[in-house]
Amino acid sequence: MAIVLAAAIPGCYYAGFYYYSANGGGSEAAIGEEHQMDFPEADAFVLTQDALHGAGVLFEVKPQESLVTLWQKADNAPGFFAGLAGVQPRYRYEIQAVSEGSTKSKIVVNVRAEDVPDKDLPLYKASTRLDLFNKIDQVAALTPPPSKLPRTGGVNFALLPSEDLRGLAKRTTGNADNWRQIAKDNGLSSPNDVTPLQTIWVSDSLLGSAPKQSRPSDSPGQ
Repeated sequence: MAIVLAAAIPGCYYAGFYYYSANGGGSEAAIGEEHQMDFPEADAFVLTQDALHGAGVLFEVKPQESLVTLWQKADNAPGFFAGLAGVQPRYRYEIQAVSEGSTKSKIVVNVRAEDVPDKDLPLYKASTRLDLFNKIDQVAALTPPPSKLPRTGGVNFALLPSEDLRGLAKRTTGNADNWRQIAKDNGLSSPNDVTPLQTIWVSDSLLGSAPKQSRPSDSPGQ
């Protein structure tokens, strides 16, 4: 009986070791979070890297505005079979910036853990463990959002003193009613929603509708 028992115990040990080896180190689980940013994805990705650098977190940059941090030792003690196999619970973050328009994006952060109980996963979330999203916002606060004005297909005009969008539309397009489209293109809500000497973008399509100014050589009798 003693011989059979001795044979059974090593068999259990071997099975546990095989399970952990075959699965790259042990049981694996992940949990994700998202954070909205008023920056294009490329800018948001750089801000995230700056925040990680500031927190002393090492990482590897991957394609498609993504990165993975290096594995970190978890607080949890290894389970019975993991301990026998010499496996140490660990975790890392998989982070990607995802575009949500020309001037908006979101940061998606997955924490991936090995040999950490499911009930303990929330303790390793980036927002909890690193206060990452607050750190990103602090870095972003030092970096003004990029201008929302279109960069091509039009002309930037400086408002004249006391000029509103109606006046600008009349001056640049020949039709004061074009202020509505100009306001929409510039993210404004009314003809008076401007500041002195503000720069306003006017599309080429509106400029093309402006009547040509007569020149002295075009006047009758010349």
